[in-house]
Amino acid sequence: MAGRKMAVLVVSEAERLELTLLSSRRKTAQALALRARIVLECAQGMENREVAARLRVAKGTVGKWRRRFVEHLCVPKT
Repeated sequence: MAGRKMAVLVVSEAERLELTLLSSRRKTAQALALRARIVLECAQGMENREVAARLRVAKGTVGKWRRRFVEHLCVPKT
C-alpha cells in the first residue's frame, strides 16, 4: 500500500553538528533532544516507520518533525 511521499530531509554539516549537540547535552530539554534525534535519523534516509520504531515514538510524530524541519529550511531568510 502506497502512502504519502516522505519529504526529503538533508542537513548540512553545521546543522548535523548542532542537532547532535542538542540530542546529547544533559541540559537540553528532553522534548527538544528527541526532536533532534528524529531529524538526525530521518537525515540518514530512514523511513518514518523505521525512525519511529528505533526511537519508540508514533509514526505521526516522526512525520510531523520531518515535515516541520523541511518547511523551516524552505523559508527564505531575511
